[in-house]
Amino acid sequence: MEKIKIGFIGCGSFANTVHYPSLYEMEDVEIAGICDLDEKRLKETGEKFKIENRYTDYKKMFEKLDLDAVYIIMPPHHLYDIVVDALKRNLNVFIEKPPGITLYQIKNLANLAVKNGCKSMVGFNRRFIPLIKKVREIVEKNGPIIQIVSTFYKNMFPNFLYYNGAVDILTCDAIHSVDIMRWFCGEVKNVRSIVKSYFSNTPNAFNAIMEFESGATGILLTNWTVGKRIHTFEIHSKCISAFVNPNEKALIFRDNKEEAEILSTQEIAQSNEFHKFYGYFFENRHFIDCLKENKEPECNFSDAVKTMELIEKIYKNNISI
Repeated sequence: MEKIKIGFIGCGSFANTVHYPSLYEMEDVEIAGICDLDEKRLKETGEKFKIENRYTDYKKMFEKLDLDAVYIIMPPHHLYDIVVDALKRNLNVFIEKPPGITLYQIKNLANLAVKNGCKSMVGFNRRFIPLIKKVREIVEKNGPIIQIVSTFYKNMFPNFLYYNGAVDILTCDAIHSVDIMRWFCGEVKNVRSIVKSYFSNTPNAFNAIMEFESGATGILLTNWTVGKRIHTFEIHSKCISAFVNPNEKALIFRDNKEEAEILSTQEIAQSNEFHKFYGYFFENRHFIDCLKENKEPECNFSDAVKTMELIEKIYKNNISI
């Protein structure tokens, strides 16, 4: 079997939890080399996943290895120059969200990927959670989605800064809730929002109502000052409603019936492993399959531009200013 050769930049805890295990399981993938400035993490990751080629300079990895693609998994404010270098070397690239600090950055990366004929992907894993994909399939059998509610609550009190303030909450993390609404309903026609800073000078609550070009209505509810992490979705169509907690289960109600159809997150994914039931394995599988089939990944850099544009609209259309 011909294997896709991957270079990996970043040996942090997140990459070790979801991306390395996903790729390591795939028989048609070889993690040919890894790179990290932290030699301890580099050694531990290499030993754990049996990777012999280890580098502290990613440029040396690019020069010495014949790679099909590179994963660049690091904080967003460290990302841009390395992604540009990879694309200029005609390497296909996978990065995590957010796809840049600004809309301007991801537009430049998207243009460069197209110019150099590179496949690109941003890790919007919620699109690939098996439970969410199954729920969408069930709901859309009744017709197009007419209403969606995307909820994401966290408690980061009193420190609301990601990477010491390098990137804002909505762009860095709540972007998951914004992107999944686009994935369900398409592009947005109108947006009205309320962006607030509670107990802080930093915006930490982002609530919006959206009208999609499809006619669907979207409601975004996010707040980083509340009790705990709660991340849920409502998806509604004609005579059907789904209430989804991707960590646990989905409840589906039909035709005014009291009893719900219950779908378990782990049962739908056929796995109790987090990197599988929460979509990371399947987003990685999608990227690898697209490389093998010469297809553009679903959430490529150009598509990520549209999610970042929606982030900008939420800020711009803040009625509480």
